Amino acid sequence: MSDYRALFRCIAGCGETYPLDEVVYECKKCGNLLEVHHDLAPLKKLSAKKWRELFDGRTGTTEWPYGSGIWSKKEWVVPEIDSKHIVSMSEGNTNLFWAKRFGSMFGMNDLWIKMCGNTHTGSFKDLGMTVLVSVVNDMIQRGKNIKAVACASTGDTSAALAAYAACAGIPSIVFLPANKISTAQLVQPMANNAIVLSLDTDFDGCMRVVREITKDNTIYLANSMNSLRIEGQKTISIEMVQQFDWDVPDVVIIPGGNLGNVSALGNGFKMMLDLGLIKKRPRIVLAQAQKANPLYLSYLNGFHEFKPVTPQKTLASAIQIGDPVSVQKAIRTLKEFDGIVEQASEDELANAAALADRTGTYSCPHTGVALAVLMKLIDRQVLSKKDRTIVISTAHGLKFSEFKVGYHEGTLKEVDCKYANRPIAMAPDVDKIREALEREFAARKG
Repeated sequence: MSDYRALFRCIAGCGETYPLDEVVYECKKCGNLLEVHHDLAPLKKLSAKKWRELFDGRTGTTEWPYGSGIWSKKEWVVPEIDSKHIVSMSEGNTNLFWAKRFGSMFGMNDLWIKMCGNTHTGSFKDLGMTVLVSVVNDMIQRGKNIKAVACASTGDTSAALAAYAACAGIPSIVFLPANKISTAQLVQPMANNAIVLSLDTDFDGCMRVVREITKDNTIYLANSMNSLRIEGQKTISIEMVQQFDWDVPDVVIIPGGNLGNVSALGNGFKMMLDLGLIKKRPRIVLAQAQKANPLYLSYLNGFHEFKPVTPQKTLASAIQIGDPVSVQKAIRTLKEFDGIVEQASEDELANAAALADRTGTYSCPHTGVALAVLMKLIDRQVLSKKDRTIVISTAHGLKFSEFKVGYHEGTLKEVDCKYANRPIAMAPDVDKIREALEREFAARKG
């Protein structure tokens, strides 16, 4: 039996707590969201040095389940779960890409992109879903009556849920807004045999439906209002610091829609601070699409007021959310981490993604939002070019091929495709091909 303990606790401080194996998503006393709270006293019995050595020693191991970037930190995630009930596909351990050429365009030599899309289903949602589905599987194996897991999604969450549920042999249900996600995102849950319901509404409408459906406690809610997801996603912070030999970056920029990812980042850094593994906090920047920007509007008034918005159609479809569930957690985190919220237009996000692609990435539109925000804040001198800055890439660009094709064909609405690169149609005449190549070499050198 583990000496380490974790439970659900109300974020409002009313004192209510619940075990992690209880089917509960909001405080029964005051209605606020819950968060996973760890008993730090037993964790502090191990020195910071020992924790670093333990986590470093598990990297790359084949010992179950520690080869996962999430479960290598099991004691900090869900310490009491039976390891044989964990559902893992070696998620996490994603690379930090030194964006040397891209950063040099803005005078930055210490710019990095955390490639969270280089994981099983192609997005960072895997990091939280392995935790949630593992806990559900553990409950089922111990006799709890749960017949399915369900989520509302703009694409990536549904893919992660369907894959991990399929791996565990648990039925999954996904509610998707009709005609608002990419074909690749729609196909993923279909391929993994989820029950896919395409609803004539937006994400917020899907979210309202799934919350009603999961009032039946035999259908388990898998959206990020369930803080088990946050426990997996918080390992991004730990992993980034570990990849820099336990040195903390100055700035982290992350795109946000439902906003669970912001508090996840903060929770990871705070746990490392509390246990002495690090000595400082980074600054967290939240990047929103201009067409779905409720937190940006709240930031402009100092977070004194938050109002949901009706999101407009944006290329960054996964963050096309006007009434984010985790907004209060996000605001709290941003206040603690000297946070900034900035927005990006369709033109800005598409061109930022395309410009980064010219230096070797293959950026999804949501990463484009974060890159565009970086460029704006550097240009306005809000951020320093000298800072070690990490942009979180939340998904793989291959999930958004329509976005890429539309950009290079020049068909994206509201976008001046400055960096479009079209094939050169020519006859198979070697001399003319040589001439064309010389023209291209000269143009690209200029």
